[in-house]
Amino acid sequence: MEYTNKIIAGDCLTVMRSIADNSVDVTFADPPFNLKKKYNGYIDSREFEEYLHWCQQWIEQMVRITKPTGSIFVHNIPKWLTYYASFLNSVADFRHWISWSAPTSPMGKSLQPAHYGILFYAKDIKQNKCYELRSPHKRDRKSEYLSKDYGGKKAGLHPYGPLVSDVWTDIHRVKHNKYRDEHPCQLPIHLLERLILMSSDEGDTILDPFMGTGTTALAAKRIGRKYIGIELDTKYVEIAENKLSQEIGDSKLGETWVSFFLRKVATLRNIDWEIVAPYFIIPEDPKQIDVTEIELNQDIDEIRDIRHISRRVG
Repeated sequence: MEYTNKIIAGDCLTVMRSIADNSVDVTFADPPFNLKKKYNGYIDSREFEEYLHWCQQWIEQMVRITKPTGSIFVHNIPKWLTYYASFLNSVADFRHWISWSAPTSPMGKSLQPAHYGILFYAKDIKQNKCYELRSPHKRDRKSEYLSKDYGGKKAGLHPYGPLVSDVWTDIHRVKHNKYRDEHPCQLPIHLLERLILMSSDEGDTILDPFMGTGTTALAAKRIGRKYIGIELDTKYVEIAENKLSQEIGDSKLGETWVSFFLRKVATLRNIDWEIVAPYFIIPEDPKQIDVTEIELNQDIDEIRDIRHISRRVG
């Protein structure tokens, strides 16, 4: 495909209409929220019906180009997702509404907004590619004890962590300016890595029609997938391409792709656990997991160096 591993500067509808049916493994969109946010080259303010009509068009294009085995993800505030769901219900199969806990400021006479949503649809539920994920056990920050009381079931605890549910409280927004690009709505890269690990295999292609400064493409490259990005603003395209040129794409334990955050494994696929388990120090007594967070048995850089040496020798 001519767009593979490229960020295309242009209008998402125009570019997507040039992409063949059933040709992309995963599509992900984080569109403007129509909240008058200040983008570099886009005015985030449309009339209500105009905005929804525009959204319906790019959603239909996303579904059209997604493979029958593929997944469609759309991130937004709950208000707009209720409309997106009505569009998607007629052209795809609902799988999940993922609630991503990301508290924001109070908004007056309403409940305080405390989550964004990610709609997860399958092009064809019977053929859909979807993997169970695991994330680390949630622990008390000071004592390292498990936050959840498992009662008499502690002997059966998984040493790494529980299966990921549809409520994500362990991934936080990019809040500090030193980690942000010049973009008002930047998502954390390990959020995208989790979605991609759940819905794709090595070498699959991930498309994002609102690429911004490259988060989806970086996540795809980092965990061994291909990407197609579309972005209206040339400044954001330049930022994304610069970051991608510096990304090695080596987020692995051995030969298994995982998501790292703060030098720890943040997400892995359940089917890969037996393969990656030898990289962790695991207590002999499963009940010790209650008070002991398992750690990698080597520094991440050492693991990567060993793999690179073995490749050169081979």
